Amino acid sequence: MIEDPSDELMDGMWIFLKRILIILVPFWVYLLAWSAGAPIIVAAILAGLSVAPIAIYENLKLKEHQDEK
Repeated sequence: MIEDPSDELMDGMWIFLKRILIILVPFWVYLLAWSAGAPIIVAAILAGLSVAPIAIYENLKLKEHQDEK
């Protein structure tokens, strides 16, 4: 079996939390930008860019987790 170290992040809840965040964070960012009066294309671009910090956070936590071992 292939081991996935992300299974151990946040006591195993990261798998579910990541999936929820990848769906909801761009939606929230889009709605915030749109309601602030930004053009739809700008709101969509900002929403797309909001996914990257989730992946960056996961990579940082995985590096910290592997350094502890």
